[in-house]
Amino acid sequence: MKLKVVIHDAQEGGYWAEVPSIPGCVTQGDSFDELLLNIYDAVEGCLSVDFQDISLSDKDTIMEIAV
Repeated sequence: MKLKVVIHDAQEGGYWAEVPSIPGCVTQGDSFDELLLNIYDAVEGCLSVDFQDISLSDKDTIMEIAV
């Protein structure tokens, strides 16, 4: 999966970024390299699902896919 990320210069210094296709997915970094690392963490956190909150029966299957 490829995601477009919008990177902004932060007024206080450093950078902040947003992922428009995932509402509310934003992060920041003091350097560009730190920002890149934080983007991956932010996307993973925004897309993670806690299966404890989902009702599953014995016939249901959880599958992880890459797109």
